[in-house]
Amino acid sequence: MDDLTKALSASFAVSQEPNSTAAPHPRLAQYKSKYSILEQSERRRRFLDLQKTKRLNYVNHARRLADGDWTGADSDGEEDMEKKEEGEVERDANTEEEGMETERRKLPKHYANQLMLSEWLVDVPAELDADWLMVVCPVGKRSLIVASKGSTAAYTKGGYCVNRFPSLLPGGNRHNSAMGKDYSILDCIYSEVDRTFYILDVMCWRGHPVYDCPTEFRFFWLHSKVQEADGLSEIAKRNPFRFVSLQSTDCTAESIQKAMAAEYSFSVDGLLFYHRQTHYTPGNTPLVGWLRPYMVTDILGIEVPIGPLTTKPDYASHQLQQILEHKKTSSEVRPADVSGRYELEYLSTPSPDKPIRDAHMEN
Repeated sequence: MDDLTKALSASFAVSQEPNSTAAPHPRLAQYKSKYSILEQSERRRRFLDLQKTKRLNYVNHARRLADGDWTGADSDGEEDMEKKEEGEVERDANTEEEGMETERRKLPKHYANQLMLSEWLVDVPAELDADWLMVVCPVGKRSLIVASKGSTAAYTKGGYCVNRFPSLLPGGNRHNSAMGKDYSILDCIYSEVDRTFYILDVMCWRGHPVYDCPTEFRFFWLHSKVQEADGLSEIAKRNPFRFVSLQSTDCTAESIQKAMAAEYSFSVDGLLFYHRQTHYTPGNTPLVGWLRPYMVTDILGIEVPIGPLTTKPDYASHQLQQILEHKKTSSEVRPADVSGRYELEYLSTPSPDKPIRDAHMEN
């Protein structure tokens, strides 16, 4: 770390996004920003407070995603709510200058920016072991899955439909669509190698939206529903891709060490950390953190067993250097990109056949 710190001391640049996982990790223990900005821990607190007062019509939102019908999307009270929030921001300009613009966005229309995306885990929560859950994630592409009207569609983060097929998800094939009343919306990571959609999170199952439910409940509900769905994890004519739910674990040192020593049926990409109380909120949030496995010791201060997951790759020093160079110093909440892409998406962990300039982060 000492050599790395010296290498980092030469330069500093400003990005447009706070702790975006599209850029490398922005935290080193020796680095403290001299700028007046809200730390990630304070933004977490404000996001939690915000979701207590925010009232969005997730029932209509889920139905629009399932039906593909956005007629009247601005006429169900969301526009009035946005105007009210804008007025509150004007009255609280001092707070905005201190470091965080009050949330003013409506739920996004159509299929871009529908996924809840992480930030690099910069400020380690003091209550990490009690209030957070960790999910080990496979290498793959983030996908929005919408099963409705007897068909299942896979969308990219940018909202492009890249595949349509039958599935055994509720509403996912013409034999279980129940005249369009059953529909499901999932947040997945697609592994082309395994022909598997690994389910990270659930937003709606069989027509019941759970956007405004805490993480702990969503994860429990997801696992119980997936277990009840026969054949979902097997490839068949009505289910040409597997759907497998990813397991979560608490964030005690012992649990993290055990997870780092475990063997997985997939190639591990990284670790997502979810606050137990966060709702499913489209867009980036400080209540979901992201780390590469090799960063656990340096960032979390937890000693982990030496193994394939924890061995530092050759690009580690270069990646951590760019972490610091793209540390956020502005006070804005990052707006969603209209194309669903991360800013600085090229700054990511390289795959073996790509240089670091061309690699793309998917989480």
